[in-house]
Amino acid sequence: MINKQNLWYITLFTLIVVLAVYYIAMPDNSSLKEIENTVKEENKVLTTVSESTELVALRISADEEMLKNMESLQTILLDETKTANEKNDAYESLVALNSIKGKEEALEDILLKEFGYNSFIKINDDQISVIIENKEHNKEIANKVMRRIQEEYDTSKYITVKFQ
Repeated sequence: MINKQNLWYITLFTLIVVLAVYYIAMPDNSSLKEIENTVKEENKVLTTVSESTELVALRISADEEMLKNMESLQTILLDETKTANEKNDAYESLVALNSIKGKEEALEDILLKEFGYNSFIKINDDQISVIIENKEHNKEIANKVMRRIQEEYDTSKYITVKFQ
């Protein structure tokens, strides 16, 4: 049998549960505004980071070329008939390819962070080719980019900048 004290306890507990569910289910306007602002900010970031298909195609072709070089060097490393000097040269070439790839990506990140430009960078010995995605062909921008890239190296490099 239910006494009055238990009945009041169950009634108050039920009321608290109903109010908690109502409070959780009905968000206030300030949290809705914050959610909308974060969604808008995320959408802005997504639209500014997109790359052109030309840069993506250049990056893919460079990656394919690098993979072919790496595969040929790895076959030299795994070949039992090759001498130790040939294997050592192949290993050093692999390390150089990896460091060049890392430097290209680092320079692309620098241009994106400092100037806000999507770019493609190809390094061949002392020559650095930079392709920037920008409609405006500006000599001042090209000079700034060349100076910034040259700051990363101790020796002088031949740097070319193209706009697409």
